[in-house]
Amino acid sequence: MAGTRKLEVEGALRGLFLSGGIQRGITVGVGSTGVPGSVSLALAVTGSVMAGGSCSWSAAVGFPSLGLAAAAELGVRLERFALVPAPGDGWPVVVASLLDGVDFVMLRPPARVRPPDARRLAARVRERGSVMLIVETAEQQRWPESPDVRLYVESAEWVGLGAGHGNLRARKIEVSVGGRRVAGGRSRRVSLWLPGPGGGVEEVEGTGREGGVPAELGGEPVVVSAAG
Repeated sequence: MAGTRKLEVEGALRGLFLSGGIQRGITVGVGSTGVPGSVSLALAVTGSVMAGGSCSWSAAVGFPSLGLAAAAELGVRLERFALVPAPGDGWPVVVASLLDGVDFVMLRPPARVRPPDARRLAARVRERGSVMLIVETAEQQRWPESPDVRLYVESAEWVGLGAGHGNLRARKIEVSVGGRRVAGGRSRRVSLWLPGPGGGVEEVEGTGREGGVPAELGGEPVVVSAAG
């Protein structure tokens, strides 16, 4: 498995990566513009990579309240998923050790990262041929280096809630894809249901604010913005 040059991505997230996978030896940043969704997107990427067959083990470091049921719903294979919720001050050593034997490491730094630590971990990723996905929020910009590929949740809208009643059924997110390792060097946008009505991740079909509403929702959608 480690001999393959990329980690294959399966399902709806395959369109985020034009080569159909994530090149080994790179860092991927996942963030947002003040809307929720970055952790869900990171878990969905993890699940899609594990489904691709070229990733044997994955790990998450620095997520003390990570929901394992939600992770499993997004495709994460829990029997091959190492979780280090609170790594403490020695987290760079923990991450470096995991990179020695794990194909895909999902990281949320518990504190602001010193540039030398960031450079050492990025060098370890390149040396071992693994992938490190760094999760940040608009309020917590802790990684000092620019990732090779950046996924950004630009907006999030829930569907299914009426005038004070109803159930939230699906969330549509707009994801921008950029970074120095993006094919052609040009950023682009992808629309996803995360979660879709079935709980996982689905592609948005059609265009426009109401375009591509999953058939399971039925009728005219009521959209509630998650911004602000």
